[in-house]
Amino acid sequence: MKNKTKVVVKVKKGNITQALKLFKRKGMDSGHLDELRDRKYYTKPTTKRRRQKQEAIRKEQRENLNNDI
Repeated sequence: MKNKTKVVVKVKKGNITQALKLFKRKGMDSGHLDELRDRKYYTKPTTKRRRQKQEAIRKEQRENLNNDI
């Protein structure tokens, strides 16, 4: 698990919409929502390993495809 930092945004000149926009962006970039979605349901370790292996295969195929062009 990665070390996640708190998401803090200061409201400047009462501009709440801009602060909310920045908060949402920082929240997505920090990975908190991704981790929350992952932890919502239990996934077996074998399923995690299989998914990682499939992603690695897809990534390698994409790189090979880009190198061939």
